[in-house]
Amino acid sequence: MRNIILLFIALNIGYIYAQESYQNPVIPGFHPDPSVCRVDDDFYLVTSSFEYFPGVPLFHSKDLIHWTQIGHCLTRFSQLKLTNCPPSGGIYAPTIRYDNGVFYMVTTNVSDKGNFLVHATDPKGEWSDPVWLNQGGIDPSLYFEDGKCYLVSNPENCINLCQINPMTGEQLTPSKKIWNGTGGRYPEAPHIYKKDHWYYLMISEGGTEYGHKVTIARSRHIDGPYTGNPANPILTHINANAQLNPIQGTGHADLVEAKDGSWWMVCLAFRPQSGSHHLLGRETFLAPVRWDKNAWPVVNGDGTISLQMNVPTLPQSPETKKITRIEFNKGKLGPEWVYLRNPKPENYLTTSEGTLRLKATPIHLKDLDSPTFIARRQEHIFFTASTSVKLQDAFVNDKAGITVFMNNHSHYDLVVEQKPDEEQAIVLHYRLGSLDHIEKEIPLTEKGEIQFQIRGDKDFYTFSYATNGKAFQEIGKMNTRYLSSETTGGFTGIMLGLFATSETASSNAYVDFDYFDYLGK
Repeated sequence: MRNIILLFIALNIGYIYAQESYQNPVIPGFHPDPSVCRVDDDFYLVTSSFEYFPGVPLFHSKDLIHWTQIGHCLTRFSQLKLTNCPPSGGIYAPTIRYDNGVFYMVTTNVSDKGNFLVHATDPKGEWSDPVWLNQGGIDPSLYFEDGKCYLVSNPENCINLCQINPMTGEQLTPSKKIWNGTGGRYPEAPHIYKKDHWYYLMISEGGTEYGHKVTIARSRHIDGPYTGNPANPILTHINANAQLNPIQGTGHADLVEAKDGSWWMVCLAFRPQSGSHHLLGRETFLAPVRWDKNAWPVVNGDGTISLQMNVPTLPQSPETKKITRIEFNKGKLGPEWVYLRNPKPENYLTTSEGTLRLKATPIHLKDLDSPTFIARRQEHIFFTASTSVKLQDAFVNDKAGITVFMNNHSHYDLVVEQKPDEEQAIVLHYRLGSLDHIEKEIPLTEKGEIQFQIRGDKDFYTFSYATNGKAFQEIGKMNTRYLSSETTGGFTGIMLGLFATSETASSNAYVDFDYFDYLGK
């Protein structure tokens, strides 16, 4: 009996501990510029998507810690034009807000006409066509009060405010400059909140690299004048107290009040690996906020965050077990899969045999176009990904396989390539800027299914293949840092993609992928 009681106590202590801690990032991988809103007990969050389609990933949570992607806000070509979009073009930082039964998502397409918003009564359903806005800059945000809608953004590197009609986009008042920030470069990501009869204006400064930070000002009037917090910045890892933190580049944040009155901040940051390089992109992190009456907000006690957050949390919802194998037999891919720019739907098919079939086209990964390419984010520094590839009806130089893709000029590819005389070969290839090189080539003795595997760690991607699905043979290693943001530039992160290309438009080549495995730790 005593042992049973001790076991019961231990289990309950474990349960209590589970409510006193969580792991960052709460949304791993390339999910930058998070914005969050609450509707009753439900939280909704969006992130940037840049050149990928559909645009603006949309997540749902009950506890701010465990998030499930429920779709995207921009799912139609009429909403998201990405024609010839360059790397890190397209959709910049979105904001999600809720008012009077309607969800609003406002963002910038830097490769189209600028700032716009879409709206929906059901966030899991279809969102409206774009409502274009006149006020320029990037990182637009909305604030609703007393039947009025206010827009803030940062034209000319200064935070501007105006009133708009959110259904038509009509600007109802002139744009007014309300704050320049604290003097850091690139004042951006403005959000307005109201607490204790104060209007608070929170922004990011310093650029979205190691010098990133979050600052805040307040005013008794929504249009200012705003006075900065004497303790700014309220979040940054640029100072000595975070110089060895495995999280860097903290910034671009949004605040939300939970139903129990607690306040929380979501922000972006990145995890360096292999020295000072990061590859997963900027990810979504969570921090508690102490906000006393008539006082300034304090983020996690000292303005820093950590991977292991030992703080009281909201009651945590059970985490559903993540699927490690995608069988491609449901006729529709999950929302984690995206295309490069606006896809050509006729090049993608799930077959009755339960395979994903991609048609090879003469559009290559290096082109500012939409190759036959579908991908998901790398979410862990240490991971294993694998797939089964069968290239059929191919012309010479047609190829298909898996890519570790940062952008059109930086990627590692493991492919099956058609050679003369009906032969095929496994080829490990890289493109790094102007360098386009075959690292290794192995002839195949016969055609058929080939299994590819990629193992990632902080320093290397290791590429292997098998012909029986079990005995994988290493074909080569590639250095991670050559695909890092510090090397390639840009604002995205590594995507693990399946693709097919041809050298001629007359080719009938296609590839069947039987499954895709992803296991991270």
